[in-house]
Amino acid sequence: MTHCADPVPACDSAAEREKKSKLSAFFTVIFSGFALLSDGYQVGVLSLVNVALNMQYKEQYTSAMSTRISNSLFVGCIIGQIGFGYICDRVGRKVGMMLTTFLVIIGAALCAGAYGANGSVEGMFWALTVYRGILGVGVGGEYPCSSASASEAADIVRPGRRGFLFVCVTNLVIDVGFVLSALFPLIVGLCTTNYEIIWRASFAFGVIPPLSVMYFRFKMDNSERFKANAMKKNVPYLLIIKRYWKYLLGTGGSWFFYNFISYPFGIFAGTILDNALGTSGSFVQIAQWMLLLNCFYLPGSLGGAMAADRIGRKKTMTLGFFCQGVLGVCMGIFFRDLLKIFPLFVVLYGVFMMMGEFGPGDMLGLVSAEIYPTAIRGTAYGWSAAIGKTGAFVGTTVFKPAIEAFGKGDAILGQSRVFILASGLALLGSIFTWFLIPDYSKKGLGEEDEDFRRYLEANGFDLSNMGDGSLAVETSFPDEKGFANEREIKA
Repeated sequence: MTHCADPVPACDSAAEREKKSKLSAFFTVIFSGFALLSDGYQVGVLSLVNVALNMQYKEQYTSAMSTRISNSLFVGCIIGQIGFGYICDRVGRKVGMMLTTFLVIIGAALCAGAYGANGSVEGMFWALTVYRGILGVGVGGEYPCSSASASEAADIVRPGRRGFLFVCVTNLVIDVGFVLSALFPLIVGLCTTNYEIIWRASFAFGVIPPLSVMYFRFKMDNSERFKANAMKKNVPYLLIIKRYWKYLLGTGGSWFFYNFISYPFGIFAGTILDNALGTSGSFVQIAQWMLLLNCFYLPGSLGGAMAADRIGRKKTMTLGFFCQGVLGVCMGIFFRDLLKIFPLFVVLYGVFMMMGEFGPGDMLGLVSAEIYPTAIRGTAYGWSAAIGKTGAFVGTTVFKPAIEAFGKGDAILGQSRVFILASGLALLGSIFTWFLIPDYSKKGLGEEDEDFRRYLEANGFDLSNMGDGSLAVETSFPDEKGFANEREIKA
């Protein structure tokens, strides 16, 4: 038995340090994820902004321009995810989060104040395209920076239920943003019928969440795990690809399928509801149905969070993909009949999106944040998410043309066939998940760090290049619960 020379003060001090460490980690989790609310909001709000712009500018707001403004965000996201994934690994989580917060604030504010030269409407549309691209870089960068930081802190706060906590502060927060993206324009629409006020105010509201966490992020620090395992020079990318290529194919491929389905069906949901309601549908009516539709995200996200630690990440994601695919095929087959019972159509549409959130929506971020070691967590997460956003880009680009091509002049027929196509991709995503993604539900983040170190050492890599010099970590083999025991040593 080990005794302390001064048992009570020493033990109290150790307990106090552990308590403070957990409290610090808890706030890191909260403020890492909260700004993602703005990300979900800014992606989702474009659905009703599209409706408002279409009602205000009619034939001037063409289908091509609508797609261009939508896609500019995704192009920016891809740049942000890859670029800030690299920055948060090589420079630090805190620096990455501060820069992305600033970009989201600036991008959202520019969108709200967009104008064309000499009052040109087309010029304003192009300005929106550029500003949404800037916003996209910040939104995309939030994913690897916030998720890497949140996962490392969550492993300290709730090591046995890391999945539930992580999902609650990331994907659930994003989904709350989607709900707000319908609720706020609805409130503005109830106050005024001026479409310009509606869409400008809707963009402006997205500034508030990241602005509210700017100070707290400034006070945050990089995690102890990052300080001990960072590789800021001589990164052996070939060895990394050799070890993790299959995982990258699994997370990136599954994310591609998920975003190919979720983003076009989310962004153009307002347009689909507008078409389904016909000429009698007002902006407020469309926003009300849109709000109901977006509310389905929340039970899906909460259900996935609870299932993550109980049945495991792989089973949860596979189940979500599979159920979404089966339901989507059925909806596509009976699409025309469902439109005749519009409330039922909206509910089933919501359940279709809900299953996506339950499975891949929740699990992809979680899996991408925990199956890779700390040294490359941001980079690998960024590349996985960037491949996913490529799916969103491709999906939104081909969505309307596919409806026209499949329908041959019949929009309802076109939409039904697109539902079937998207559902087929969901079923393919379930296969990708089952065969290419490992289940680390019961594995601590420290275990993969230790395995990665052994792999690098076996291949001749100098481990002295790891760590930022402020901490060293002695890591033992995993205990009987599957979590590595670590002792932090101040340098």
